[in-house]
Amino acid sequence: MLRPNYARELAAWCVLPLMLGTVEGGVVGVLAKTYFVGSVTPATLNMTVAILIGAPAFANIVSFLWAGLSHGRDKIRMLAALQAATATCGLLIAFAPRAPMGLLMVTVGAVGARMCWSGVVVLRSTVWRANYPRHTRARLAGKLATVQALAMTVAGIGVGLAMRIDDNAFRVLYPVAALLGYFGAWIYRGLRMRGRRAILRAEKNDDQGARINPVHLRQVLLADPRFRRYMTCMFVFGSGNLMVGAPLVIMLKDQFQLDPFTSVLIVASVSTLLMPMSIPIWSRLLDRVHVIRFRAIHSWTFVASTGTFFAGAVTGQIWLLWIGAVFKGLAYGGGVLAWNLGHHDFAPAERASQYMGVHVTLTGIRGLLAPIIGVCLYEILEWTHPGAGPWTFAACLGLTVIGAVWFLLMQRSLSGPGCDSEFKDGPPVQPPAAA
Repeated sequence: MLRPNYARELAAWCVLPLMLGTVEGGVVGVLAKTYFVGSVTPATLNMTVAILIGAPAFANIVSFLWAGLSHGRDKIRMLAALQAATATCGLLIAFAPRAPMGLLMVTVGAVGARMCWSGVVVLRSTVWRANYPRHTRARLAGKLATVQALAMTVAGIGVGLAMRIDDNAFRVLYPVAALLGYFGAWIYRGLRMRGRRAILRAEKNDDQGARINPVHLRQVLLADPRFRRYMTCMFVFGSGNLMVGAPLVIMLKDQFQLDPFTSVLIVASVSTLLMPMSIPIWSRLLDRVHVIRFRAIHSWTFVASTGTFFAGAVTGQIWLLWIGAVFKGLAYGGGVLAWNLGHHDFAPAERASQYMGVHVTLTGIRGLLAPIIGVCLYEILEWTHPGAGPWTFAACLGLTVIGAVWFLLMQRSLSGPGCDSEFKDGPPVQPPAAA
C-alpha cells in the first residue's frame, strides 16, 4: 500500500507547492513592498511586510482548531478541502487594487491562505505517521519536501521575474496558481490512509483530543515535561529565526535598492532551491536519532545563516547576504523535516495531531510576535541612529545562539547511551550486521 500512496502523494506535491509558493512570506512580502510604495505610509507598509513575512508561522496559531475539528473525521477529505481553500484565498490577491484597500486584500488573502495551510500541516503529519514507518519516514518526507522546495522555488522566481517586467503580472500568475492548487487537491483526495478505521476509533474513544480550546494545549504540555522543555527551547530558537525576514526585506529595498527579482532570490528562492541538497543528509540523521539530538547538531546552521546576514547588513556587503541565503537553505533542509516530524518522538499515535497542534500553535504565537518585534526594533534604531537598523540582526543572532546552546544541554537528558529508546513509536530498524 505504501508505493501507490507515495506515488499519488508525490504527484500532488509536484503541483500544490506551485500554488503555495505564491503566498510564501518572502515572495508576497517583496510583492507588497514593491507594488504598494506610495499607496500607504512607509511605516504602515513596513508593518504590513512584517505581517506577511510572519504569516506562514503565525497563521499556525489556529492549528488547535484544525486538530480538534479533524478529531474522528476522515483526514484525507479534510486535507483536500483545506488545500482547495488555500488556493481560493491566494486567488484574492490577484484582484487587489493599488490602494490601501488593495494592501488589505493582499494581507487577508496571504494570511487566510496560510491559516488554511496550517491545517494541512497538522493533518498531513498524522497521515505520514500512519502510512510510513519510523525508520523510513524522514527519508520519504524528505523527498516530498525536496519536490516542494523545487516547486516553490519555481513559483518564487516566476513571481519575481514577472514583477521585474510588469508590476501587474501577479494578476495573471495568481489565478493560474490557484487552478494548480485545485488540481493538486483533487489528486490528493485519492490518497488512502493505512489503519484509517482503527485510528478513527481510537480518536473517538479519546475525548480529550476532541477539545478545540487552547486550555487543552496547555494540558498537553503539562502532562509531558520532556515535550514542554522541547517546545520552550524551540520558542526561543525559532523567535530568533523568525525575526530575520521582515527587516531583511525592508533593508534590501530601502538601503540596498535591490529590484524585486533579486530581493526574492535572497529572501526566499535561493534558500528553497538549496534545501534539496541538504534534505537527504538531514533525513538520514533524523531517521537514526531523537529530534532533540538532531536539533543539537542542526541548529548551528541557523546560527551560521543569521550571523552571516548580520555581518552583511552591518558592513553593507551584498555578497555576504547571498552567503547567508545559502546557509539558510542548508538550515531549512533539516528544519522542515524536524518541524514536521519531530513531535512523533514524543506523541503516541492517537495523539499525534494534538501534539502537532501544540507545536504549530506555539509557532504561530512566535510567528505573530517575532517579525513585528524585529520591524519595531529596526524602526527604532533607524529613528534614533539613522543607518543603525542592520544591528537588529544582532538580537536575532543572540536568540538563535541561546536556542542552539539550549539544545546541546537538553540532549544530555536523553536516557541511555543513545536515543533509540526514546522513540515514541519504537526505535528505527537497523540493518543486519555484515557476516
